[in-house]
Amino acid sequence: MQQNRFSFLFVMFAVVCTASLIASNLLAIKQFDIHLGSLSFTSTAGLIIFPISYIINDCISEIWGYKSAQKLIWLSFATNAFIIIILQISVALPAAYYWQEQQVAYSTIISATPRIVIASFIAFLFGSFLNAIIMSKMKRKNSSQRHFAKRAIASTVVGELVDTTLFTSIAFVGILPITVILTIITAETLLKIAYEIIILPITNYVVKVVKKYEKIDIVDDKQTSYNPFKIS
Repeated sequence: MQQNRFSFLFVMFAVVCTASLIASNLLAIKQFDIHLGSLSFTSTAGLIIFPISYIINDCISEIWGYKSAQKLIWLSFATNAFIIIILQISVALPAAYYWQEQQVAYSTIISATPRIVIASFIAFLFGSFLNAIIMSKMKRKNSSQRHFAKRAIASTVVGELVDTTLFTSIAFVGILPITVILTIITAETLLKIAYEIIILPITNYVVKVVKKYEKIDIVDDKQTSYNPFKIS
């Protein structure tokens, strides 16, 4: 039976996941070039930390089940929305007389366009929920706690592809050429998946240790509702 009380380790995972999402959106302000052989494209600095939220999503879904991952996704979403609102309020505050020039730079950096913010929110929700649902259904189908690596990679491929496709399309269609958008989607998705595969041995070890420590390894049953808006 699924536990109702959250452990310290669950809270720690939730904090790191939420912090990673907030940091990735702040880091997205910085643009940098990536060169892979003859391929070259521009990405955001959020790429260096954003995949961590998916790795933690995998861990939560694997150990505590889909419902706990669902709560974590909505918590991260709400916290990120709160931070964005606070940042926009800070931009609107009148600058001190000696801070006028800095105010222009601050506004340029902090004031993400509404289109970018909407793209980020939509992409995160769709990608994260698909990631958690695939993890849960694959584990239930196998009726086994084994093959975590297979579940983690499969869910990440789908989740990251949907996330990157939605964000890039919503944010840049009509601004960048379609060929550039497709290149960004392909390259960033592959890099994010490679990120997960490289760190997978560590993720697998952490999952095993936490399962043993918590004495919990939930397999969602057939009555589990995957409706993102139905929170028990």
